[in-house]
Amino acid sequence: MPKRFNVWLLILVAVLVSRFIGMALFPFADTTEPRYAEIARLMAETGDWITPWFEPGVPFWGKPPLAFWAQAAAIKVFGVSEFSLRFPAWLATVAMVWLVWRLARQIWGVQVAQWSCLVFATMALTYISAGAVMTDAFLALGTTLTLVSFCLVMAGEGGLWRWLFFFGLVIGLLSKGPLAIVLIGVPIALWLSLSWREAANNLQRLPWLRGILMTVALVCPWYILAELKTPGFLDYFIVGEHVRRFLDPGWAGDLYGSAHNQPKGMIWMFWLWASFPWGIVALVSLAIAWFRGKRRGIVSNTISNPGISFLLVSALAPMLFFTLAGNTLWTYILPSLPFTAILIGRWASEYQLFRLARLRGGLVALVPVLLTVFVGLTATDWQSLKTEKELVNYYQLTRAADDSPLIYLDDLPFSARFYSGGTALELTKSGLSNLQTAEAYQHLYVAVPRIWSDEKVAGLATSAQKVMENRRYQLLVIAGLPHDQQAVSDANGVRSSDI
Repeated sequence: MPKRFNVWLLILVAVLVSRFIGMALFPFADTTEPRYAEIARLMAETGDWITPWFEPGVPFWGKPPLAFWAQAAAIKVFGVSEFSLRFPAWLATVAMVWLVWRLARQIWGVQVAQWSCLVFATMALTYISAGAVMTDAFLALGTTLTLVSFCLVMAGEGGLWRWLFFFGLVIGLLSKGPLAIVLIGVPIALWLSLSWREAANNLQRLPWLRGILMTVALVCPWYILAELKTPGFLDYFIVGEHVRRFLDPGWAGDLYGSAHNQPKGMIWMFWLWASFPWGIVALVSLAIAWFRGKRRGIVSNTISNPGISFLLVSALAPMLFFTLAGNTLWTYILPSLPFTAILIGRWASEYQLFRLARLRGGLVALVPVLLTVFVGLTATDWQSLKTEKELVNYYQLTRAADDSPLIYLDDLPFSARFYSGGTALELTKSGLSNLQTAEAYQHLYVAVPRIWSDEKVAGLATSAQKVMENRRYQLLVIAGLPHDQQAVSDANGVRSSDI
């Protein structure tokens, strides 16, 4: 057992550490990662830990600040980089892996716990979100901590787990908002409806009054301060983000992007993507067992075993809740995966034949190897990504002291905001024309769409010269008003705005 345990631990560590490659080498690609990364960078730069800012002067009301707090703190410790901003999500994922281990060991023992951790860590969405600047890993950590604590307390555990139930709720409310209550409440309510007689007495083990008071004391101050600082936050966040967003597929009230209009029920297809490759293999195996006449055993075991039924309702809760929602993303599946992984981990641990054992090993390696190869190939050719890192780097290396800030015509990508440290500008053609005749800059660096023809570029400015291009933009250098010409104009009494 110790030797087997050490091999398992080495494989798990290798999987988790392999994510560092993508965290360090893969640039932020528009739109989600650089958008959240810029919000965290502004928080670290301004020292405003109450209101996340979408851009200077525009508050970000779309999410609570826990993820941004963690990312801004990482910037303070490690500096501004892709790795530092992604590192907090990796830590949250490691914490969820440990919770999967603890719950699976409680229900089925060490061997199932080992496979459950490997299954969870190598699911597609888990592996990707472990190194991504998003809020979903923190929401999933909160819901997982609460549900795991609930299950352990119902099984007889006490002590710290009684309080971690409420602390997980705090994490969820400060990372995603009231949605956390729903994703926690749905599986608990379903499970109680199946096991009410056995669980009724155990519910008293949780310190409900003191736990709720602790939750309110830790959560409500930020919500109150956020509303006082930027009035309107609570109406937009509570009503808009948590009611209209999911009931109206084409909700036009999103201040920070666009609604993701999906067919109702699409969340179940997202589950297949998120749990890849394990979910597909497990469903095929379940179908084979079902049609071989084992359906009675499957149903009876699920209903009669409280542990299995709790895992099942916890795994299904996000899909059940979002089935009728039209505005969904595949990242909404993440709170389901820890419990899905334990169910699949039990199945995977039971196969001891050589061929099936080799299949399990291939499934463990599939997602980490594919993503690592993709990152390696992409890191050598950033032009294939929707990122402005290379263009911004080129500008920063070539510009002189009296040249303009980097200018994007009509649309400023989030990645350009982040990589320029917030100095890139968005201008219209008229604004660019005014800037060109002003006195401030020797040269103007302007990014325009790559599809612009040479004639259209020349129509923007006769002196425009293309110096580089990426997937979406071409960078132009346009001559501004030279300083010596400005001096002659001023000496002749001619204003720069008249030139």
